[in-house]
Amino acid sequence: MTQPAPSAQHNGSDKGALAAPSDTPPPKTGGRGPALGLRLDVRILSLLGVLAVLILVGGVTEPDAFLDSGNLQLILTQASVIGVVTVGMTFVIISGGIDLSVGAMVALASVWATTVATQEYGFAGIAFTAVIVGLVAGLVNGVLIAYGRLVPFIATLAMLASARGLALQITDGKTQIVTVDSVLDLGLPDSYILGIPPLVIMFAVVTVIGWLVLNRTTFGRRTVAVGGNAEAARLAGIDVRRQRLYLYLLSGLCCGIAAFMLIVLAGSGQNTNGNLYELDAIAAAIIGGTLLSGGRGTIVGSVLGVLIFTTITNIFALNNLQTDVQQIAKGAIIVAAVLVQGRGMRGRET
Repeated sequence: MTQPAPSAQHNGSDKGALAAPSDTPPPKTGGRGPALGLRLDVRILSLLGVLAVLILVGGVTEPDAFLDSGNLQLILTQASVIGVVTVGMTFVIISGGIDLSVGAMVALASVWATTVATQEYGFAGIAFTAVIVGLVAGLVNGVLIAYGRLVPFIATLAMLASARGLALQITDGKTQIVTVDSVLDLGLPDSYILGIPPLVIMFAVVTVIGWLVLNRTTFGRRTVAVGGNAEAARLAGIDVRRQRLYLYLLSGLCCGIAAFMLIVLAGSGQNTNGNLYELDAIAAAIIGGTLLSGGRGTIVGSVLGVLIFTTITNIFALNNLQTDVQQIAKGAIIVAAVLVQGRGMRGRET
């Protein structure tokens, strides 16, 4: 392994030793840098092409229903909740980790935020509780993984089971109805801004912030470095354990925000909320070009992956296709995306 420059070790700065974020990859030796950048652009263009084809299919199969403005708003709104979760998941996967507990954390945050005692504090109480519960769950994941040295798969699997069980205990299997009008009003057409639902605007804000953090901050460079080679990142002066803790905190924060959005969308809190969100978030990130092995990924690609999956689900629903068919299609897409990733990595090594 090539050691980093002494100056990078000496002053504790990683600016000279870290690769740029994966949205703008650095040139590689041997004159292959432009090809890598072109390959990334082609991937994003390919995702846009797939999304355009899906819109065309929806417009042909069910033109009146699919192209209706209300249905398009519904697609964007549904994509917003899982999209916020996916932004956090993208950071975790880029760092070489995984978070199987995102759906359970969304469920736990949503039911904790909709208890009768919490709703007495109104809008602020519900929003604050959802975010705090997500952060605390993410903190537990981060401490177990970064300082307890548990494998991310095991730690987050344990959180999945624990959070689901606690959510069931809180609700006793019942649906908790939201009675705070200011929360429910966010989901009504009267609250739309220029025809755009507030939840979509929240998703857009989280996406922009996520892109800026990944591509324009030291935190983003450290995330890519840890995922690319954790030992080299440590030698470059990065506190790898602390970085991983922050990343799972970020994932928990995104789950808390998504839980509040889901409360607005559903008008209730249920222990079944967020079911299979981990599958959808991981799949969207992979479709968007994020490597499961870490070290590369894009927020833009992940968002496009979310929109692709949400559009597919909507088209299937409009054509009265069963849920099991939807899951089979998602599984096939995930396998295809991983195969394409593996082929691309082998091509770069030759």
